[in-house]
Amino acid sequence: MEVRPYGDTRDDGMMQFSFTLPIAYSVKAADVGKQFLEKLGFREVGIADCKAIDPQFTFFVAYGRTRVGIDPDLVKGDYLDVDVMDYYAVNAFIKEQLGRKLSVVGAAIESDAHTVGIDAILNMKGFAGDYGFERYPEMEVLNMGSQIPCEQLLKTALELSADAILVSQIVTQKNIHVQNLTKLIELLEAEQVRERFVLIVGGPRINNAFAKELGYDAGFGSRTTPIAVASFLAQEVARRANG
Repeated sequence: MEVRPYGDTRDDGMMQFSFTLPIAYSVKAADVGKQFLEKLGFREVGIADCKAIDPQFTFFVAYGRTRVGIDPDLVKGDYLDVDVMDYYAVNAFIKEQLGRKLSVVGAAIESDAHTVGIDAILNMKGFAGDYGFERYPEMEVLNMGSQIPCEQLLKTALELSADAILVSQIVTQKNIHVQNLTKLIELLEAEQVRERFVLIVGGPRINNAFAKELGYDAGFGSRTTPIAVASFLAQEVARRANG
């Protein structure tokens, strides 16, 4: 069944937007934003807010109505369906299936200086009520931090005989994350060690289909909790060890 955006009533097609145009703010700026959205095919456009954020840039918050709908059943993709276990179950699973601790090395690679993503998964405090991997008694975890060259990450993972490499990429300007992630894959393949590790990547513009297209085993997007990654990782490492 086709659905449309919801505003006041079901399927009314009302949407909210925020966007920036490279124009100086002026008395006609609101009309510029309005007509821009109308050119995209939106009706009943209203500009809720319009202000300068720089001498040559104007920021807009707007509303508009669309006739376009979508049938969710027709949307196909490569989605990661994780059998999520709780914290205690993951630890018990690792102990029973592997008989040893699961080793994980993680980092934000190359020029990316942001640690918020990798810290959310690995640091003891975790994220959204979930413990990070450092609190798991059945995991050995090294969080290498940010701006780690791919060569250094691989060297450390080999030295520690890691089961998995977790990579975070927050910076995406000009698709630099694609270059960085591709570099790591090419390095692993050149050293003929790609199959030694479960490779997981996470970030705001990451999904499972994109990650697998680049050569990773799984991709996790924004708001991913540590338990989801831990559940996937434990099951995938055990599958390989026992398969």
